[in-house]
Amino acid sequence: MGYKSLRACVDDLEKNGHLIRIKEEVDPYLEAAAIHLKVYEKQGPALYFENLKGTQFPAVSNLFGTVERSKFMFRDTIENIKTLVSLKNDPIKAIKNPLKYAGVSFTALSALPKKVRPSAAPVNFSKCKISDIPGIVNWPMDGGPFVTMPQVYTEDIDHPGIMNANLGMYRIQLRGNDYILNEEIGLHYQLHRGIGVHQTKANAKGQALKVSIFVGGPPSHPLAAVMPLPEGLSEMTFAGALGNRRFRYFYDNDGFCISADADFVITGTVEPMENKPEGPFGDHLGYYSLKHPFPLLKVRSVYHRKDPIWSFTVVGRPPQEDTSFGELIHDITGAAIPKEIPGLHAVNAVDAAGVHPLLFALGSERYTPYLKERKPQEIITIANHIFGKNQLSLAKYLFICAKEDNPNLDIHDIYAFMQHVLERIDLTRDLHFQTKTTIDTLDYSGSDLNAGSKVAFTIAGEVKRTLWKELPQAFSLPRGFENHKMVMPGVLALESPKYLNEEQTLEEINRLNHHLKDMDLAGLPLIILCDDADFTAQNMNNFVWITFTRSNPSHDIYGVNSFTEHKHWACKGPLMIDARIKPHHAPPLIMKPEVEEKISKLGQKGASLYGII
Repeated sequence: MGYKSLRACVDDLEKNGHLIRIKEEVDPYLEAAAIHLKVYEKQGPALYFENLKGTQFPAVSNLFGTVERSKFMFRDTIENIKTLVSLKNDPIKAIKNPLKYAGVSFTALSALPKKVRPSAAPVNFSKCKISDIPGIVNWPMDGGPFVTMPQVYTEDIDHPGIMNANLGMYRIQLRGNDYILNEEIGLHYQLHRGIGVHQTKANAKGQALKVSIFVGGPPSHPLAAVMPLPEGLSEMTFAGALGNRRFRYFYDNDGFCISADADFVITGTVEPMENKPEGPFGDHLGYYSLKHPFPLLKVRSVYHRKDPIWSFTVVGRPPQEDTSFGELIHDITGAAIPKEIPGLHAVNAVDAAGVHPLLFALGSERYTPYLKERKPQEIITIANHIFGKNQLSLAKYLFICAKEDNPNLDIHDIYAFMQHVLERIDLTRDLHFQTKTTIDTLDYSGSDLNAGSKVAFTIAGEVKRTLWKELPQAFSLPRGFENHKMVMPGVLALESPKYLNEEQTLEEINRLNHHLKDMDLAGLPLIILCDDADFTAQNMNNFVWITFTRSNPSHDIYGVNSFTEHKHWACKGPLMIDARIKPHHAPPLIMKPEVEEKISKLGQKGASLYGII
């Protein structure tokens, strides 16, 4: 469906029963977000907020809240787009069968961005101020209102123009902290982002980087901003192909690129090395990212089209709307990343663990086919390649299994995948650490901002043990560790004393080790030290969220009867991961009960969300 605008998309979704209007006045401070969270939890419709307190502009959220709705929006183009992406990774297909792929080639060519004259733009833009924009605050400790569905546009100063530009989704703080209202806003981006390359080049030349922030527009535009596209495929070209409408743009009198179909456009400059504190912000790991210096954007202009709609989402502990984004992206890109790494069959950034902390992967183990007993060799090479690949390099934990051991193993089935790992892992051999390296900016389990460690678990070979489904009667634990619960066969959640410091932890680990070292614990390869055993063991999502967001491999992995052999760390007994909350961790996201109680009235009979929440 070639939507010309966000308004056209909203109208189409409403006509087809995919969108609900909320007519009641809603406070953009916490209430809009709380409503979104409740509706997303119920896998409900997109939401159109007609009456946001303190602003003249309506807003929409949860557009991508279900994969089904996302595919509905792109129902006329998504199959061609899948083929286009696959051709970028394997162009020989088009050479071998040009007639079959002729339509796709035409789609790509017709999707090239189109420069229009400002007077020929489909709408006349008016100007407003940052303070006029809906100030949506998602979580109680957020530093202020943020743009959560932005398309941030920058150009390469050495190679200007739209075909060398970057369009990415980086969060924007509109006010709060030390920002001068209507004059300054915060720009937060993570490691390895395209905008970082552009700012580095501008800094080196002592020049300000021009930035344009688009909000709204056809739904293909925000999706293009988050797509992990193959090298050489422009986000603007992708947006045009997916939306069946060329990305239309022009330059304003100050030389800033303007998306002609956007609902709002904020322009400004980032001066070299000029930062201000940004945050806190409730983020996708389920915790707040705290206040840190990030680039300062000096606002030049704020434009809006006639009858605009502000687009937003709510970020928090998965699953959230960005989970559905991820599923749609995976459906479109298919096996794009595995094709870039020899021997890799599949990789899954586990959403329930906050995406970046945990990866599951399948790889080939073909190095010594002439030996009867297989051991990890090729998959170690693949693991190192994964840790060096784009956003995958931000991962902390990687579990990679040899596909030959079970060709049907599903990397999206947490329970089955972990069972496969635990049945086969050799704790004296299969752990490979990288210390003092980079991790996700938003992950506070490490030793500093962006700093932490990684570990690859490489699994190949036959089943080595039968996993305990319950603890045997002979099993015992020392005083202070009485509350425990089996998470799944072979995994024990062990409630432990509150974390105080590293010295106290080492004493506790030594006490546990001394108590367990002579027991036969072959059926229990993994123990999770946690603050709440019942919560950790409640379901698999809780298990992976607690375990992999609250631990730093180099600091928080221990083992019964551990040893180091030629700098390789290993253990003979169960592996222990300390997943307790530490003093340097960020606080988890919790909505105010009074806000949830207030918005629950929208679910009453006669209210806008009756029958939905």
